[in-house]
Amino acid sequence: MTVSSSPAFAAQDSSTSHPSVGNSADRAPKYFTLPSLREQVTIQDGWTKERRNRIPKILQKYGVDAWLISQKEYAEETVFWSLKSAKQFSARRRTTTLFIANPTKGSPSSYTWIDNTPKVWESVKEVLSRQKPASIAIDTHPQIAFSSGLHAGELDALKEGLGKEWASKLVSQPMIAVEYIATMPQSRAEWYGKLQSTAWAMISEAFSESVIEPGVTTTTDVEWWLRDKIQAMNYTTWFHPDVTIIDEHAWNLSSTSSSSSFLKEDELTTTEEKNVIHQGDLLHVDFGVTALGLNTDTQHLAYVLPLSQTDIPASLLAGLKKANRAQDIVLSHLQVRRTGNEILKDVLAQLKKENITAKVYSHPIGDWGHGAGALIGMTNLQDKVPVLGDLAVLKGMYYSIELLVEHYVEERDVMLRFPVEEDVRWVPSASSKEDDDDDKGTWVWAYGGRQEKFHIIQSRSGKEGDGGVAGFGSGDL
Repeated sequence: MTVSSSPAFAAQDSSTSHPSVGNSADRAPKYFTLPSLREQVTIQDGWTKERRNRIPKILQKYGVDAWLISQKEYAEETVFWSLKSAKQFSARRRTTTLFIANPTKGSPSSYTWIDNTPKVWESVKEVLSRQKPASIAIDTHPQIAFSSGLHAGELDALKEGLGKEWASKLVSQPMIAVEYIATMPQSRAEWYGKLQSTAWAMISEAFSESVIEPGVTTTTDVEWWLRDKIQAMNYTTWFHPDVTIIDEHAWNLSSTSSSSSFLKEDELTTTEEKNVIHQGDLLHVDFGVTALGLNTDTQHLAYVLPLSQTDIPASLLAGLKKANRAQDIVLSHLQVRRTGNEILKDVLAQLKKENITAKVYSHPIGDWGHGAGALIGMTNLQDKVPVLGDLAVLKGMYYSIELLVEHYVEERDVMLRFPVEEDVRWVPSASSKEDDDDDKGTWVWAYGGRQEKFHIIQSRSGKEGDGGVAGFGSGDL
């Protein structure tokens, strides 16, 4: 598979661009204002209709005749959030939906009941009697979250309501929910690119002298600036932004233990680290935005340029270049129908061959930040990922290419870690259609590029606030 650039979008609303941002698309990111809530519902429901129309083919693909989803208000199945209308905020009463793979002539392929009485099961059984499915999938997989949303109590009620005849036909086929959630219609691509551009623009502004004053501003200040910016633009997010100063202790992922861990009581208390940003610091951000039922996930690097320097140290530039090469390697092995573990094995082998010390932990994204589908490594699982790593990559997915590389920084005589993350999406070839059963297509950067140059933060004055000049975090380079 190859990687190409997607076209730029015209901004509906943009703020000051920051020329220090460099990426393979070679264009400044822009802010995009979201449509009115009414327009958003129309857009999202259009996408959902496209996706729901594909469900019969998904059922046929996995050899299942029907798919039954049932939940009560505030106890929704995971897949419910990808099936519902954008105007729905929860299930109502008991909401039960039945999909049919091959409906009889003149019959619909889906039925939905909203009822809080036992009569709902009689209605479901009437449809089942007419359609006569030999197998009915339910979401009860023990290890795949997106395919395990049927609550235990609802399962009991469902079996009792259906009776022994139909309950005996219930089966678990986890790939139905996984494929439905993981694969995206091409109509989503334009707005996903706009969300990516907005996320990049927020990072670009956060990593600039308009927000950061060396010696004064803390990493926590930047995190909350990002949260406020998200809210000001009527976006939201799926995790709190994380801004760190990278030194030899940061991002130490040397542990490969897969043993269980637990939170101590004091870890449940919110604390704010006040790490002051200084000239010469190498900064990292992990950041995502949420809107229109979509999520992004981006990690970028920035450098606080000391007054004594005119450019970024060569070793840092080499570290980012090495991380970009690792991204290329992951993308070269990211192939439809291959499992996450197969991809991980080949990626790590090539990294080793090229003498790149790295960790790979790439994941699907889209409806959820950590989305449905094949995982390609985890920070603590670099040999293989049980269950989720055995899933195959599907065409139509979005992926976060997330990893880090280690690189020796000569100017400080230390080994530093360079974490990066960019989202990609699958685009079918011109000769393919979305429903074609072929793998012809390519992965493109969701924004249209990736970070290949550092965000540069200039100092505002000759003095560094109240902290003095601290070249590269601890001394002049």
